[in-house]
Amino acid sequence: MITTLAVAGYRSLVDLVVPLGRTTVVTGGNGTGKSSLYRSLRLLAAAAGGSTIATLAAEGGLASALWAGPEVPGAQTGTVRRRPVSLRLGFAADELGYLVDLGLPQIDSRSLFVRDAEIKREQVFAGPLAKPATTFVDRGRAGVRVREDAWRSLPSTLAPHESILTDVADADASQELLSLRRTLASWRFYDHFRTDRDAPARQPQVSTRVRHLAHDGADLAAAWASAEDAGIDLQADVSAAFPGSGVVIDAGEDGRFRLRMRQRGLLRPLEAAELSDGTLRYLLLIAALRPARPAPFLVLNEPESSLHPDLLAPLAALVREASGDTQVLVVTHAARLASALVDAGADGVELVSSGEGTRIAGQGMLDAPPWRWPSR
Repeated sequence: MITTLAVAGYRSLVDLVVPLGRTTVVTGGNGTGKSSLYRSLRLLAAAAGGSTIATLAAEGGLASALWAGPEVPGAQTGTVRRRPVSLRLGFAADELGYLVDLGLPQIDSRSLFVRDAEIKREQVFAGPLAKPATTFVDRGRAGVRVREDAWRSLPSTLAPHESILTDVADADASQELLSLRRTLASWRFYDHFRTDRDAPARQPQVSTRVRHLAHDGADLAAAWASAEDAGIDLQADVSAAFPGSGVVIDAGEDGRFRLRMRQRGLLRPLEAAELSDGTLRYLLLIAALRPARPAPFLVLNEPESSLHPDLLAPLAALVREASGDTQVLVVTHAARLASALVDAGADGVELVSSGEGTRIAGQGMLDAPPWRWPSR
């Protein structure tokens, strides 16, 4: 389980250390950093596929992603940066943690890639924070070292845009590095499913097993059938939200799954294309939270979108049930959903900002989880 998320220099997250529980609900007003926290997690997960730099570039590059205020929040002077430009992301978990420090490239200004960020430091460690005694893999300017019985320097040197998670050969990597790569790759993110008329979730889909719902919900029917085939009772989750209703997956002669929903009072089941946006979105949330193969970590960003208020209590119960197999982080504007989750035992994190960077309401200097960023 992830116990700590740390972000520094990313948008309004100047220096934030967030404690995470089995279920955590993040709230806060507009502009307090909720979306930035969600995006920072996606940047971390991108490291597993070697796409951190590309993901950052898609957001507008390092210049766009950096904290736009003064180096010392609240300072009235000092508009020029004097410290090294740095965007740092990391997490600690029960087993292994990871951190990465991104900065400006040290290349010829005429290069076409002068706007790309560079990886300045990476570490894989055990315990609540990175320190010499608990670090297994260390990447810095001098290259990459792996700790076995003693430190061993790897023969190959990584390019500034390459990560230890993807560009260290398997033969040279430690077991810890390979394990962390698999863990990050298995994180799941769900953010604003498409429910428009042409949404993939409304269309027939290839009838094959899938481990979990795709991030965009495109394989809803296949994910639903796979979960039920694995023995998961999704019909109970449907009935809790829509009494008297049920979902049926039909396999047509064309080898495609079709999702249909029986509703009380109707003479025939409704096709996915006929369902309301809110109903389809809730079915997508069921499939996301109750997959055939639960993920170790799942993030929902504003799942309340398009849902009727009466569905927020069943959604909170669904999250609580899913947390038995998966660590869940929910980012929400809905006070009713947040209250229901906290009442059910979730850890609440309220983000606040006064224009000097995001902080956690009620978190003093001694309340934050321990964390340490290594020097370059």
